[in-house]
Amino acid sequence: MMSSIENKIPGVKQIIAVASGKGGVGKSTTSVNLALALFAEGKKVGILDADIYGPSQPQMLGVGSRRPEIVSINGQQKMKPIMAHGIQSISMGYLVTEQTPVMWRGPMATGALLQLIQQTAWDDVDVLVVDMPPGTGDIQITLAQKIPVAGAVIVTTPQDIALLDAKKAVEMFRKVNVSIFGVIENMSTHICSQCGHEEHIFGDGGGERIARDYQTQLLGALPLDIRIRADVDSGKPTLVAEPDSAISKTYRTIAKNIIQQLDQSAETSFPEIEISDD
Repeated sequence: MMSSIENKIPGVKQIIAVASGKGGVGKSTTSVNLALALFAEGKKVGILDADIYGPSQPQMLGVGSRRPEIVSINGQQKMKPIMAHGIQSISMGYLVTEQTPVMWRGPMATGALLQLIQQTAWDDVDVLVVDMPPGTGDIQITLAQKIPVAGAVIVTTPQDIALLDAKKAVEMFRKVNVSIFGVIENMSTHICSQCGHEEHIFGDGGGERIARDYQTQLLGALPLDIRIRADVDSGKPTLVAEPDSAISKTYRTIAKNIIQQLDQSAETSFPEIEISDD
């Protein structure tokens, strides 16, 4: 049976998942800057913060403690996404306070996330960026099964331990027949804020190796730069704070590549996902 994305999530045309095998590689920072880069390229963009336990997009988007407005659509109560820097966003972080830990077991967290997806009133979104939680557990598998993802982007750092976990993320998407659009190597080099010297402190060429091993591509490499961290901490990601910087241009180059792949995938229908025992 074939089905369109519009039938799955009303108001959303195409979905990409931004994932990593482990935390701490800059996946959420990459997700928000990629979403803003897609917006800068003329797309109507939404971002779904799928990390139930550690949502970070409200801080990165500078939204803070705002709550979504509740609207009635065809008799159903839904949440309007919160607008920030031109993109629509939804996150568990909008529904709990910064001091409130989400102490749920896997099935409860998975159910809450599915409700978050199904009860959001997306407004004619061209591309929904899903900031996936790290790992390959219940939540990640459920998302891959329940959301018709056009393709996944894997974020890693060059160091060997991150590459091991990134491979697991790639394998997870392959198991559920989701295309890998490519790999983004974050913290590829360190740039000294004092002298501008650049060096590979986490290793060299890891992203290229993973892309080669899995017959995909290295979409781009981002440096370990204090400005990227400072920008998201201030609620103005680099695409907003420094739109003409070299870093922003790298994100936009990645976004253009992804748009091309989305255009190609839009020419075909998406099959229902089935999990095999092998």
